[in-house]
Amino acid sequence: MAVQQTGGEAQQDAEVRELAERLAGGDLRAVARAISLVEDGTPLGWGLLDRLYPRTGRAQRLGVTGPPGSGKSTLVNALAQTLRERGERVAILAVDPTSPFSGGAILGDRVRMTAATRDPDLFVRSMASRGNLGGVSSATYEASEILEAAGYDRILIETVGVGQSELEIVELADTVALVLVPESGDAVQVMKAGIMEVADLFVINKYDREGGDRLVRELQLAMELSDWRRGGAWAPPICTTVATRGEGVREALDAAERHFAHLRGEHQRLTQVRAQKMQRRLRMLLNRVLLRHAWRDARIEDQLEAALARIAAREISPYRWVQEVLQSWRRQGEEQDG
Repeated sequence: MAVQQTGGEAQQDAEVRELAERLAGGDLRAVARAISLVEDGTPLGWGLLDRLYPRTGRAQRLGVTGPPGSGKSTLVNALAQTLRERGERVAILAVDPTSPFSGGAILGDRVRMTAATRDPDLFVRSMASRGNLGGVSSATYEASEILEAAGYDRILIETVGVGQSELEIVELADTVALVLVPESGDAVQVMKAGIMEVADLFVINKYDREGGDRLVRELQLAMELSDWRRGGAWAPPICTTVATRGEGVREALDAAERHFAHLRGEHQRLTQVRAQKMQRRLRMLLNRVLLRHAWRDARIEDQLEAALARIAAREISPYRWVQEVLQSWRRQGEEQDG
C-alpha cells in the first residue's frame, strides 16, 4: 500500500529532485546551495543526501592537517592546481574558525584561494568549525558527498589546525597528510602530542628554512624507535615541499596516490576501512539527530530558562535538573507509546 504524501512532503520531494538534477548538470550555484542546506541541517538537505547517496563512493578524500602557520592553505592550493593540470575536477573544503560574532566561517582560506574560484572545475568552500573540537565542521563529510555526487574526482579537506583534537580528520579522509615545518621542533614531542598517528604521509613544508633536514631525520628515527606502522603495513613516507614555489608538490601528491592505491589493492582494505568509519559515523549521525530532537520535542530550552534562577540560587543542582529532564522525557515517551 503506497503512502500518500502531504503537500509539504510532495513539494520537498520535487525540490530535492530539481536540485539533484542541477547538481548532476554541474550547476555551481546548486552545489553551493546544497552544501548550505546540509550545513544547516535542514530536512531538504537530508532528503538531498538520501537521494544522492547512490552516486557517492568513488572520489578520494585527502585530508590536510597540521599546526597553524604550517602553510596548509598554500599547500592545498598547490595540490589542487596540480590535480587540475592532470585534468581532474577538484573540490576544496577549507574549514575555518567560527566567527564569534556571526557564527559563520572567517573566510581566510577563500580569500587566499580567489584565483581558484575562476576555474569552474575547481570548487572552493569555506566551512565554519562552529566550535567543533575536532578542527572540522560536523557537516564536512556530508558536504563532501554533495561534491562527490556533483562529479568532483578529488576532495581536499583542510582542517582548522588545533593540534591534538584534529584526530577526527581520520574519520573523514581516505588519506591524511600531516603538514609540519622545520620550526615544529622535536619530532618525538610531536608524536607525544598525539597527532603523528593520524598521518598516512608527512609533509615538511617550508623546507627551505633552517632545520628541515634535522626534522626529517628525527621523524625517521621516531618511527623506527616506535616501530610504528599504519594498518596494512603502510609506512608513511616523508615528503618535503616549498608550497609557495610549488616545489615537491607533485611528489607529495604522488605519495598520497600511492597510499590510496595501497588501500584499494590490499585485500580490499579500502572497503574495510570505509565500513569501519561508516559504523562510527552512523553513531555520530544518530547522536546528532537524537540530541536535536530532544531539545526540540521536550522543549528543553524553555525548561532551561526556567531552571537557571533556581540553579543560581542553589535551590537545585545542575545534576539534579538534568536527571529531572531525562525522567520527564522518558515519561513523555512512555505516555506516547501507551
